[in-house]
Amino acid sequence: MSDAEDFEAAVAAVREEIDPSPAERERMESVADELRERAERAIAALPVDADVLQVGSTARGTWISGDRDVDVFVRFPTDLDREELEEYGLEVGHSVLPEGHEEYAEHPYVKGSVDGFDVDLVPCYDVDDAAAIRSAVDRTPFHTEYVAERLDDDLAADVRLAKQFLTGIGAYGSDLRTRGFSGYLTELLVLEYGGFRELVEAAAEWHPPVELDPEGHAAETFDDPLVVIDPTDPGRNVAAVLSAENVARLQHYARDLLDDPREELFFPDEPDRFSPDDVEAAIDDRETTPVAIRFAAPDVVEDQLYPQLARSLDGVAEDLDRRGFDVMRSTAFADERAVLLAELGVAERPTIERHEGPPVHVRDHATGFYEKYADDPDAYGPFIEDGRYVVEREREFHTAAAFLHSDRLLDVRLGTHVESALEDDYDVLVGEEIAALAEEFGVELARYFDPEP
Repeated sequence: MSDAEDFEAAVAAVREEIDPSPAERERMESVADELRERAERAIAALPVDADVLQVGSTARGTWISGDRDVDVFVRFPTDLDREELEEYGLEVGHSVLPEGHEEYAEHPYVKGSVDGFDVDLVPCYDVDDAAAIRSAVDRTPFHTEYVAERLDDDLAADVRLAKQFLTGIGAYGSDLRTRGFSGYLTELLVLEYGGFRELVEAAAEWHPPVELDPEGHAAETFDDPLVVIDPTDPGRNVAAVLSAENVARLQHYARDLLDDPREELFFPDEPDRFSPDDVEAAIDDRETTPVAIRFAAPDVVEDQLYPQLARSLDGVAEDLDRRGFDVMRSTAFADERAVLLAELGVAERPTIERHEGPPVHVRDHATGFYEKYADDPDAYGPFIEDGRYVVEREREFHTAAAFLHSDRLLDVRLGTHVESALEDDYDVLVGEEIAALAEEFGVELARYFDPEP
């Protein structure tokens, strides 16, 4: 077969698995109709007017077989204050989903299930346009309307392919753990390029930063690797949360798919868990020194936790590098406990370190430096080298482990909740001791020690 035929054969096989069947569509539509009717009855009992609409992928026909998420929004007048919006929204939510429970995003909403479908019933304001939103969810109805008006059945099917492909390569999801492609962003990209294959071919040739403006707005400038101006709100980049790594990941696998079309790329393949022995063997092969800080994971939602873990990991790695321990790579992961892991090229430094002072001709600063160290019995020097004073002084920590065990760890740049957790208690694991992490984080360690794009 030709490359084009191979591509179409792979895509056809994927479509068979991800396209909802007529029976599945009918069942979803029946549930959505029932939810709207329940919501309308509940609204009729309120002292305010409101309307009900279905939003998200099930409303746009871009949901994948097996997905069980139905999003129902109740739009309230803009003259309601926030407390009334929340009160009436929860009242409708509990009426529609009597067995549901409250969750909180920007404001509370009700989550529950109906006939096997997971349902979110969310209140929002009925604003005139997406640029006038009063809460983040207010723009969602505009997204649904924009996409639904432009997608036909073929393009909707291509959106499903794109979502599945991004899922398969680990780049789908706009949560702050993944920092991947959102559903709305995926839909806009398929619309922009005119299909799934066209998107893949374009992505394979991207030279970030890539800027797309579907409606030709005179938009502001964004400093992101991919910029897709929201057609309903020109002041917003739909791809703002997307990481440079996930842009590059799409490029890599787009080229892979075009070079060797195959169904497997569309479905995630979780690696085999590493055992403690696997971890020890990897460390032995690499001849590096991994160090890990293990602590109780802060009790916050993932979209708060993972940015804090990233900030903390950067802070720890930067300080280890500054102290000469040569961080080769680092990562963070969390479950009931959280881990900041750094792999070091150097685990132990000499007792002394070189410290350069100012040039001798900068009299005041140079004199102060000289006098500070001239009578220090633990310092070598000061001496002059290349026109400036230099001293060799005792290093504060000559092992990475000593630094991580010390109170100075709390001086690095840490996330607020991570810092609080470390103040309570933490463990430091060095070298083969990190094999103890395999019981809880065997998959994460497998990904770390056997990395793929």
